Amino acid sequence: MPELPEVETTRRGIAPHVEGMQVAEVIVRRFDLRQPISPAIATLEGQRVVTVKRRSKYLLFAMADGSTILIHLGMSGSLRVVTPAVEWKKHDHFAMTLENSKQIRFHDPRRFGLVLHLLENDPLEHVLLRSLGPEPLEEGFTTAYLFGVCQKRAAAIKQVIMDAKAVVGVGNIYASEALFRAGILPQSPSNKISKARLKKLVTAIRDVLHASIIEGGTTLRDFINSDGEPGYFKQRLFVYDRKGEPCRVCEKPIEQAVLGQRSTYWCAKCQR
Repeated sequence: MPELPEVETTRRGIAPHVEGMQVAEVIVRRFDLRQPISPAIATLEGQRVVTVKRRSKYLLFAMADGSTILIHLGMSGSLRVVTPAVEWKKHDHFAMTLENSKQIRFHDPRRFGLVLHLLENDPLEHVLLRSLGPEPLEEGFTTAYLFGVCQKRAAAIKQVIMDAKAVVGVGNIYASEALFRAGILPQSPSNKISKARLKKLVTAIRDVLHASIIEGGTTLRDFINSDGEPGYFKQRLFVYDRKGEPCRVCEKPIEQAVLGQRSTYWCAKCQR
């Protein structure tokens, strides 16, 4: 699944082509995504895209009429900037043609993604967004905040930082990598971790996400960024998907287990 860096990479890639542009045409080739696309989305024709923002793994296109297009990439979705003449792919389901002769196309083979037309004055109050935790790269995600969350929970720390109500966008890959950088075992009970160690974890989460955004997102099987090129961060991963391979720091074999129904990787020597 595309994680926060992949979605942020997509946002940065498409925003220059979209912001300030008027929508000339809305095209829906399949309405039956995870939630149906409303036929009323056609009313966006003639409207101008003001900004493209991100909240967690959701892309938010703010329109001049006050409405918002919410797009979630699901398990396999992606957005492309193309010209209308480019041949449509089998799983291209939605597109907006802009006045600059560019077209934004939503491609989603598994159809777990979302394209919603929100009419709320504040899209952050939508049911999908209103209960989300702070953004890990913004000021609200602090050591004091994470310590407060962890004190109330005995769950494994990896499960806590992957909980979108605690902090958004720290998916499986980046949780494993951040915990390695912080030297914390993913199975550690959250309420037993000191504030000093959580300070390292907050820094590690920020660092690993920043690094991945700069590199263009992790290379996942289904993810390609807005320019059609895969991300490059996977080659720098320390533990994720490296079971049995030597740790890049101590050379002890990387271990793997299932935690919270997700594959989890760690170094038993570097993490405690």
